[in-house]
Amino acid sequence: MSETINIKTISRKNFLKVSGLTATGLCLSFYFPAMARDSKILNGDKEAATTALNSWIHIDPSGKVTILCHRAEMGQGVYQVIPQIISEELEVDLDKINIVFAQGDNKKFGSQVTGGSSTVRSSYKNLLTLGATAREMLIAAATKKWNVPASECYAASGHVFHKPSGKKFHYGELVADASKLEAPKNVKLKSRAEYKLIGKPLHRQDTVLKTNGTAVFGLDKKIPGMLFAAVERNPRLRGIIKSFDDAAAKKIPGVKNIFKVRMGVFNTYREGVAVVADSTWAAMQGKKALKVTWDDSGFEHLDTAEIFKRQQEALKTTEGLSFRKVGDPDSIIQQAAKKIDVVYQTPYQSHSCMEPLNCVAHWQGDKLEIWGPIQAPEWVQDYISKEMGLAREKVIVNMTFLGGGFGRKAFMDYPHEAALISKEIGAPVQVVWSREDDMTQGPYRPGISYRCEGVVENGEIHAFKIRMAGQNNDHWRSGDKTKANRSTSEGFLKPFFDSIKNISFSEVIFETPIPTMWWRSVYASTNGFAFESFMDELAVAAEKDPLELRRQYLKEERLHFLIDKLQEVSGWKNKKKNAGYGAAITECFGGTVGQVVKISKDNGRIKIDKVWAVIDCGWYVNPDTIKAQVEGAIVMALGAATIHEITFKDGLVEQKNFYAYPMPRINHVPPIEVYIMENTADAGGVGEPGLPAFAPALTNAIYDLTGKRIRKLPFSLDTV
Repeated sequence: MSETINIKTISRKNFLKVSGLTATGLCLSFYFPAMARDSKILNGDKEAATTALNSWIHIDPSGKVTILCHRAEMGQGVYQVIPQIISEELEVDLDKINIVFAQGDNKKFGSQVTGGSSTVRSSYKNLLTLGATAREMLIAAATKKWNVPASECYAASGHVFHKPSGKKFHYGELVADASKLEAPKNVKLKSRAEYKLIGKPLHRQDTVLKTNGTAVFGLDKKIPGMLFAAVERNPRLRGIIKSFDDAAAKKIPGVKNIFKVRMGVFNTYREGVAVVADSTWAAMQGKKALKVTWDDSGFEHLDTAEIFKRQQEALKTTEGLSFRKVGDPDSIIQQAAKKIDVVYQTPYQSHSCMEPLNCVAHWQGDKLEIWGPIQAPEWVQDYISKEMGLAREKVIVNMTFLGGGFGRKAFMDYPHEAALISKEIGAPVQVVWSREDDMTQGPYRPGISYRCEGVVENGEIHAFKIRMAGQNNDHWRSGDKTKANRSTSEGFLKPFFDSIKNISFSEVIFETPIPTMWWRSVYASTNGFAFESFMDELAVAAEKDPLELRRQYLKEERLHFLIDKLQEVSGWKNKKKNAGYGAAITECFGGTVGQVVKISKDNGRIKIDKVWAVIDCGWYVNPDTIKAQVEGAIVMALGAATIHEITFKDGLVEQKNFYAYPMPRINHVPPIEVYIMENTADAGGVGEPGLPAFAPALTNAIYDLTGKRIRKLPFSLDTV
């Protein structure tokens, strides 16, 4: 990797500053045409003058290319993948470029919300076109200098070459002239066979930064004059402050200020007491010394057992809001002499990113600047500008590296809280959540119960009916309780709707005071367990091979190829009866993943011998990144299925740190093989689709080996 790789976020001042001296640069965005300009970019700690050929590509006079990463890097690989896409068509060497994070600006970059496995699938065609357009503009500038036809010139390794003479210019010698040209409207993109970078397992550009300690995460960010804050928040999540005694806290050396703060997210507000100090340690010690009296009236203080009892009682008596229905499954189920009627249950889960929540904010009267591990800069801008009475463009959001996100760092509460504290003290501040704050304050993946009913006759599925009862994440925002959860069938393979003649999905409205929100793969992480476990039950009732039953009802060639590959790599067709094999196939965010899990008994406990995963994500960039994401998703699914859960007693979260909410350790992780399907389909998701299929594949394997059906998560591999 080049030593000049920039790991700092571009400041708004330096990014948008127009030099007003010589050449200007045309900023081509596929979202809107911008004015021509020169710009300045931070290179290490120094400003470097560059010319912007578009919102993503900046070139300095020496030929150094800087590519902006407009999405949050939280381990999933966009810091590598976005430059890998652009560099392919721009014809630059990936190890010789600068990569910097873009500021929040959806007018230039479109949506910068990093979630739903959307970065590649939503923008790869545009990014390819941007790289190709910039390349053609540079070639056109060279042809004018040489007065030769464009057919005699080509670009490679950051240079334009004249084939007959062997002459060459590096991009820095051409960019000023290129920036004055009209951008070509239709550029020819490479075929996949012509790719030099895309499709190759190239080493990630952030690996060195993260191993040598130079990568800047939110917790690493420091600015001059910065103070530090910790906040005592209501342990029941929705209570308000009656009073607080800060006498002991004020005696802690370094504590400077203590006051009430009221942060918000969507339509909800939460109160706390902020302790501001000259170090994080002093702020946290001051927080511990606070004595806060809370008013926890006006909402229920629930236990976990009561939550799931209510869900399952509701499923007995309530049909719920219909999400999708084909045929008439209700009458078939009512008239059937024999039917399957079972309940599956999945727990609440914490995001528990390895980097706890944190944010730096600097209120400056007429503007606010924020730095931190942020997944959704435009949501932060939208929310805080409205809450704090600022023009949207005056809320400046800088993304750092994220130590995990999983959806939690797309919320606006922690940046809003930091902004309020900075405004109160009139100075920049870094607010750091402790692990206990992070784990006990939510929001959480909702716990959900599923009632699954089906009828199998003569080896055929005659009816398939699902009702889910769990908190709807959308109710935080829209409050519309007249429509079924839009994710009611998330994870379920869509071709089933065309081939199972009587099928229905519905949501039984269920609410608690507990805040919930997205978690990796969102509802597919819970739906997939219920749907694919139940599909396995139907296969048993039909006396059919589980994968062959799926093939029968999934009348789509791509899915047949995926099943073929899954059978091939796992040796499925040669397995012995009750040998401990389980399979599941799920889809979410444009990516389909099939998994086979092989288990055995080892001294009385279940041992996971191996996991095979096959992903069909269509067009893809870096196979190593894909494999890493699927492996990581499987490890996360393993923890959620067999190791940890969030529980409540009297409205209080019982798990406060990793001693009570343990993560999978390396000795828990089985061998995992990941295979990528090759086809010409458009790009699909990668970061999340690898998670949902694991739990049902595992529990289906347990049934195959032991005859015991697992319908409640989490469970212990030691006591099955």
